[in-house]
Amino acid sequence: MNRLLVIDDDLELCELLTDYLGTEGFEVETAHEGNEGAQRALSGEHALVVLDVMLPVMNGFDVLRHIREKSKIPVLMLTARGDDIDRIVGLELGADDYLAKPFNPRELVARIRAIQRRVEATIQAKGKDAGQKKMLSVGDVVLDPGTRTVLQNGHPVELTSVEFSLLEALLQQAGDVIPREELVRNVLGRRLSPYDRSIDVHISSLRKKLGHLSANSERIKTVRGIGYQYALPPKSQTGDQDA
Repeated sequence: MNRLLVIDDDLELCELLTDYLGTEGFEVETAHEGNEGAQRALSGEHALVVLDVMLPVMNGFDVLRHIREKSKIPVLMLTARGDDIDRIVGLELGADDYLAKPFNPRELVARIRAIQRRVEATIQAKGKDAGQKKMLSVGDVVLDPGTRTVLQNGHPVELTSVEFSLLEALLQQAGDVIPREELVRNVLGRRLSPYDRSIDVHISSLRKKLGHLSANSERIKTVRGIGYQYALPPKSQTGDQDA
């Protein structure tokens, strides 16, 4: 389904995106204030939401909170250029990606299609071949790719779709340092662009949800200038990595 919902109070931008995205094979509906946008986003009629932060009546963050209470529909946030706080807050609230204004419409299309590829991969993972995927167990965390569930010490951990895919990538190569470029390519489905900190925000969110420490050592280590490493527990606490 290629029906998109654009929630933005900039009428000229909405018209431009409707025309441009239409030539790319998308059908676009627009909403110009938060309450209306939140209601339409929960209608089940759209494949993805493009959501501006600055909206009248109900701002973009409140719209996203309202959507995430009831739906996992992919959301791409539009933020002011250089406003890192908006980007961080949006991703922490469950946005799938962000794009800073002003932007090139071609970049927006690339981000949308990257999100769509992730969604399709998730659906396929839940299909008939999902049971063939091995569960991943590292320390106190067990990840089941088939059901896309995560347990920590036997208790479920609620993760966004991106956080789940990121954790899966880290656990698959636990003990190895994974470059940021590789994580962005494999998890977000796109190239790492200059000043793009989205993967770092998702890492930060994982740390908060799983705890910074595992077996009294740092769970996800930052390797400055390279990437991230999910630490293996001490040998005395390490079982089979794939169960």
